[in-house]
Amino acid sequence: MKRIKGIGRMLYSVWCTTWFVLPFITSYPLFRLLIAKPNRLRHAHTLNRIWSKLQLRMYLMPVTVQGLEQIDPKQKYVFAPNHSSYIDIPMILAAIPGFINFVGKKSLTKVPLWGRIYDALYISVDRDSPISSAKAYIASKQSIEAGRSVVIFPEGKISPDSGNNLLPFKDGPFKLAIEKQVPLVPITMPYNHLFLPDKKGKLVIRYHPLEIIIHPPISTEGLTRHDIEFLKEKTFQIIQEELHKKHHEHQYRNTAPVSALSPA
Repeated sequence: MKRIKGIGRMLYSVWCTTWFVLPFITSYPLFRLLIAKPNRLRHAHTLNRIWSKLQLRMYLMPVTVQGLEQIDPKQKYVFAPNHSSYIDIPMILAAIPGFINFVGKKSLTKVPLWGRIYDALYISVDRDSPISSAKAYIASKQSIEAGRSVVIFPEGKISPDSGNNLLPFKDGPFKLAIEKQVPLVPITMPYNHLFLPDKKGKLVIRYHPLEIIIHPPISTEGLTRHDIEFLKEKTFQIIQEELHKKHHEHQYRNTAPVSALSPA
């Protein structure tokens, strides 16, 4: 049985990797064409969303989106999701409509082929550099001013205890939402770490249904920089409680069906 499970996981990993790479390689010339001029970037983002939706569909697992009806397409937001896997960005791209912007780590711009696309479309930051962090914050403000919502992972990196306990939140997304007086939206993705865990250089892909919960927007109207800690703690509590709830359901009441592709 253990050998059957091992073969099943290997075949599923090959299948998922193929459907990650193949659509990207096929569409890469079009990506390069679209990022060549600023007025085409919105279309490059749309292509990125199509790629994200296609790969998630071809992974052959259910993906549930909750709370999308609470998002007004005409409103600008700061989205604050938990960070547990490299599948987080495709999940957000597939779930949230509009020309959204991401703030991600600088190393994403170094990824072969994809790095140039990320650098053209989104905001990169070296969190160990105060200068880089300041530039990323200014770019995030400019994005909001241009009518483009921003996604910032408040943990700053993937938690080693993903799916259970959050890392301490950084101030950036909360300071931005208050300064620009736009609603902040907590987002919980409770199972991404089960599908694509962060194994530090080791690719592990395991079949597991995914879910993204878009919580009600938190108004920042009238808040000042003195309220950053309040907003940060409120968002932390919302996401942490949802993670604990989903962890309990997964472990005791709503465990995914056991198969050769299921996590151990």
